[in-house]
Amino acid sequence: MHHEFFTEEHQLFREGLRAFLQREVSPHINEWEEQGTIPRDIWLKFGKMGYFGLMAPEEYGGLDLDIFYTVIFLEELQRIHSGGFAAAMWAHVYLAMTHLKTEGSEAIKEKYLSKSVAGEMIGCLCISEPFGGSDVGAMRTTAVLDGEEYVINGSKTFITNGVYSDYLIVIAKVESHHPRAMGVFLVDRDSDGLSSSKLDKLGWRASDTAEIAFDNVRIPRDHLMGESGQGFYYVMQHFALERLVMGINAHARAEYALEYTTQYMSERKAFGKSLDQFQALRHRIAEMTTEVAIIKAFNYQVAKALGCGEYVVKEACMSKLQGTKIADEVIYNCLQFLGGYGYMEEYPLARMFRDSRLGPIGGGTSEILKEIIAKTVIDKKEYKTNI
Repeated sequence: MHHEFFTEEHQLFREGLRAFLQREVSPHINEWEEQGTIPRDIWLKFGKMGYFGLMAPEEYGGLDLDIFYTVIFLEELQRIHSGGFAAAMWAHVYLAMTHLKTEGSEAIKEKYLSKSVAGEMIGCLCISEPFGGSDVGAMRTTAVLDGEEYVINGSKTFITNGVYSDYLIVIAKVESHHPRAMGVFLVDRDSDGLSSSKLDKLGWRASDTAEIAFDNVRIPRDHLMGESGQGFYYVMQHFALERLVMGINAHARAEYALEYTTQYMSERKAFGKSLDQFQALRHRIAEMTTEVAIIKAFNYQVAKALGCGEYVVKEACMSKLQGTKIADEVIYNCLQFLGGYGYMEEYPLARMFRDSRLGPIGGGTSEILKEIIAKTVIDKKEYKTNI
C-alpha cells in the first residue's frame, strides 16, 4: 500500500529519522514535558540533520524535497509521546518558515530563513488574538507606517513557540478602511515594547504557548513581507498546509495509539485469555483501524495534490476535520482498553488523550472548518489565492 507515494529513499529517510528521534529525543521527553521547555541544542541537532529544510530552497541551506518527506517527518514526530514537542518543531517549519520562504525578501531569507533551516533561530507565527480566535477578519493588532518604521500595537494569544522564539511572524492590520487589509511583519524578539507570558495548558506541555503584547513596537519598514494589504490572503493561502499538517498529525497519532494498544492487549490477560481475544474489543479495534486507514489514504491524496501546486482548501479542511475527530475517538477508546492503566501518567495514553484534544481547536476550529466545507458544497464557493 501507498507505494505510489513513497520510494525506497523515503523509507530510508523514515528509518533514519525514527532512529534519530529514539536516540536524541525520546529519552528526554518526560523531562521536557515537566519543564515546559525544549533545550536549544536539540534544535541545532535537527538543523544539522536537515529536518528543518525538507521543503526549503537549496540556496538557503534546504533540501527542496518532495512533500512526502514532510509527511514522514510529521508522522514520526507523533510516535515520540509528546504532542508539544512535535508542535514546536512543525510550527517552526510549516508556520513561521513558510511565510519567510514565500513572502520574505532576499535579505530576510538570507538572514532568517538560512538560520531557521540550521536550527540557529526559532520562529513563531502570530495570528490568533484574545478577541478574535478563528475570526482572522476581526483582528485588532495594527501596524502603522511612521517614516521608515512600522509601529505595531495589539496582542496575540495561543502562540506556539511564543516565549522562546527568536523572531515572530506577525499578522497585523495596516492603514486602510478595508477590514481584510493586513500585512505580514517580521519582528525580532528583542524589540522594545514586546512582551510575552507563558500560558498553562491542558496538553502540549513541552511546547511554550504564549500571549504576546505589542506596545509601540517599532520595526524597520523592510520587515514588511510581501505586499502591504495582502496579509489576509497570504494567511488564507497557507492555512491549507497548516490544516493538512494537523490532519496528518491526527492519523499518525491515532495509528500509534492503536499500535501501542494492540500490543498491550496481546500481553494483558483477563478471565484466562488475552484481551485481544475478546470479540467486542477485537471488532472495535477493527472498526478504528479501518477509520484510520481511510483518513490516512485521503490525507496522502491531499498531500500529493498540494505538492503539485493545487489550492486544496476544501480537502485540507476535510483532512483536519475528520482526522482530528477520528484521532480523539480512537485515543479515547484506546485509553479505555487499558483500563486503570490508561489513566496512569506512566502509560502513554493519558498524555496522548490530553495532547490530542487540541486537534479540533487549533488551526481553525472544527466548527469553522464545517462552514468552509459547507460553502464549497452548498454555496458552490471557489476559494482562490487572490495573490
